[in-house]
Amino acid sequence: MKNAYEVQAPDFNLSPYTGMTKKHYIECAKYLLERAFKYVDSIETPLSFPPVPGKTYPQPDDPPWRYRSLEFEALERTLTLAGPLMHVDPEISIRDIKLRDYYGLQLYHALTPGHPNSLPLPEELPEATYQFTCEFGGLFKTLLLLPDVLWPSYTQKQKDEMAVTISKWAHHRTTQNNWRIFNIVTLSFLKKHDYEIDDDLLKSHLLWVASYHSGDGWYLEQTYNYYTISLFVVYLTIWNRSFGDEFYPEIAAAIEKSAHELMKTYTNFFARDGYINMWARSICYRTWISGGFPISFMLRGKAPLDPGWARRLCSGSLLQFVAREEFYHNDLPSLGFYGHKEFVLQSYSCPASPFIMFLPFVCLTLPDDSPFWTAKENEGIWETIGERSEKVVLEKPGLVLVNHGKTGTSEIISGKVYYDDHNYSKLSFNTHFPWEDHNPDGGTAMEYSFRSLDPRDIRGDDINFYLTGVALQNASEKNIAFTTSQSMLYNGVHNDVLYRQAIMRKPPNNGVGYIIDLAEITIPGGVIRVDRSRLAFEHELTLGHYGLPHLDGQKAVVQQFEGEMKKVITASIPGRQLALIAYRGWDRIDSLVHSGRNAEADESTVLYAYKKRTAKNAAMELMITVMLHKMDDTPWTEEELSPIKAIRIMDITPSYSPLGATLTLSNNKTYEVDFVNIDGNRTC
Repeated sequence: MKNAYEVQAPDFNLSPYTGMTKKHYIECAKYLLERAFKYVDSIETPLSFPPVPGKTYPQPDDPPWRYRSLEFEALERTLTLAGPLMHVDPEISIRDIKLRDYYGLQLYHALTPGHPNSLPLPEELPEATYQFTCEFGGLFKTLLLLPDVLWPSYTQKQKDEMAVTISKWAHHRTTQNNWRIFNIVTLSFLKKHDYEIDDDLLKSHLLWVASYHSGDGWYLEQTYNYYTISLFVVYLTIWNRSFGDEFYPEIAAAIEKSAHELMKTYTNFFARDGYINMWARSICYRTWISGGFPISFMLRGKAPLDPGWARRLCSGSLLQFVAREEFYHNDLPSLGFYGHKEFVLQSYSCPASPFIMFLPFVCLTLPDDSPFWTAKENEGIWETIGERSEKVVLEKPGLVLVNHGKTGTSEIISGKVYYDDHNYSKLSFNTHFPWEDHNPDGGTAMEYSFRSLDPRDIRGDDINFYLTGVALQNASEKNIAFTTSQSMLYNGVHNDVLYRQAIMRKPPNNGVGYIIDLAEITIPGGVIRVDRSRLAFEHELTLGHYGLPHLDGQKAVVQQFEGEMKKVITASIPGRQLALIAYRGWDRIDSLVHSGRNAEADESTVLYAYKKRTAKNAAMELMITVMLHKMDDTPWTEEELSPIKAIRIMDITPSYSPLGATLTLSNNKTYEVDFVNIDGNRTC
């Protein structure tokens, strides 16, 4: 039998694409908890999972409170599954342990000062922020959503004992943006149950959170990422219905409005089969963004999503992971995407962290007659999109969402990335070609990768030394490796062309001489790139396509040929293919095999374009390339590999901007690429 979840007795009448109904969600939740409860010997055993070597916590020399944090995170995040199950069946047991008794006892131990398993209080630790705050938010989000679960089973004396710890952490220091939500939820739970809180502090947190809304339903969270959906929409909608509507109706209305805005484009993030995109940080949380599907049916007024499509996408996103054997490590969701991969992780995660990915199971709180459960699965826009590629532009967060009808994949193109972080800085993120780690030898997947050949860099001088007389003690060793963009700027969509800028170096190392202006034209199954290099000095540059994993040890098949005005290289594995076409601005195209950089396999193949410029004062030039992908094994046709019919380069465009182009595509559609005022249009 497969060592992963399998849909038993699928209902293909109600759910023709996934077979999943409410019954299957219950079975899936039980299956996942049964694997986790292999680490529970009895009702007295705290839930603790084996540490995973690597960058995540706890580390061997961590203080004791980090191990308490590990246990509390395991208890709270598995409650994401256990809470809805207890709501459906208060008497439910997993491995002969009644969940209500187990979680009731373990939470009482954790939250009662003086118990051997109690959490430390803030005053017992150095003044700082701690993971405990995050887990309190998750815990009381669940208990606000499910007032029938756990809290009513305690005596008043037990509640009062626990309220001491709850209150201390609720009122403790927090970080900016999303963490305020954790304090909001915990403070609100106390107030809802008649415990005294600092009302001014709660209101302050609420106003701070509301201030982060940037538009299009998106909230600023360092940069823009899935936290908008999972925390600002999921947590705060639960807060609205359980507390905010009654106590802070004006703030709740503002939160509600932004949630409705987000839902207008929410489904565009998902592939036709429901796959989610490996994008942004906290990648091991995976399907927590799918929590927006059931939450959409908790918003006021008519639900903003088609219920049959919502369930189809929600179920598909879960099956993307829980049905894969490699998803599990130590019987738990692995620290990675499909399997354990260090390069996607952050040090704040622990073996229990991935259980927050089961936020979509809040759907079990929806009644049996909810449209989410009763509607027949459908494929929404994918039923009518045909082979077109449809693009949605979210100006405020600087995100472009592309749904490729020809391939069934979806892409996220992010434009407001403030720092060097491969979780965000890729040129594009695709649901079926998860991103790869950076290759310091060049050829990084889906990024421009730059290496300076400037003799001043090779010597380790500050490039401005001979102008200023001030040396920055630059290390020449760091210039040996290829680097990727240090920030990505969004410059708008004009005449159906997306403009961004990749800043390859920031001041004090200049920045003006290290810009690649990006112009992108969406075509079926891919993109045409007309990018203007403003790299002012000697350099090497590569442009990588998506990585192709070597599944079951089988390498990708690579083919290469030249046409009249282009160079073409293709790569294929069963069920997936890539093509890179270079028209202008590159010395050669090639492929390389990566080891330990792909999210799906130990080895992968990357197609890339390469050039080397050794002039002391490098010229601006246009780099015109096409990147295509397919989700089948059909051979590439000449028509597919010839998307551009003609290219006209303009030294000066009609708007008086230097170095643009007019492209005529094979379908005779014409695009003009004009970088006029691109520096003035930048936003980040």
